[in-house]
Amino acid sequence: MDFFYPNYINDMWRIFGLCLHDDKDWFVDEERRTFRLDDIKAMLTEMGIGLYDTAVKVRRTRNTASDKDLEVLQPTDINALLRKAPLCHIVVTTGQKATDILTEHFNIPSPKVGSYTSFGFEGRQLRLYRMPSSSRAYPLPLKKKAECYMQLLELLKP
Repeated sequence: MDFFYPNYINDMWRIFGLCLHDDKDWFVDEERRTFRLDDIKAMLTEMGIGLYDTAVKVRRTRNTASDKDLEVLQPTDINALLRKAPLCHIVVTTGQKATDILTEHFNIPSPKVGSYTSFGFEGRQLRLYRMPSSSRAYPLPLKKKAECYMQLLELLKP
């Protein structure tokens, strides 16, 4: 995998296109049935958004990427990751398994989809936001997902 959310049928980059440009295809390369990775990287850098997984080693118990079919063999060192990002004040999860890993790690309640839970880490206050999954299997229309993400992205504006 070259990047996060590379599956053409996943809607993450369409959500960002809607939120930032009112165009679900802004980051889509329809001809090649892929995404415009250079534009995505530039946007993320400009906005100060970093992406990472909550696990570095996972085993699929079935031939799907569904959370229920994933066994985490090695979780990410979340503390080390946050230490490398001292300006980070918002952490976002898009799936239940990632949310569970973070809430268990920090011993905090799980936020509802579209909301957050505050937590402390080494003297700073952070928020864990639980966003809707960008998978098309998640039963929420694309525009509704984008509305939820738009509220979050508003927090990142200077």
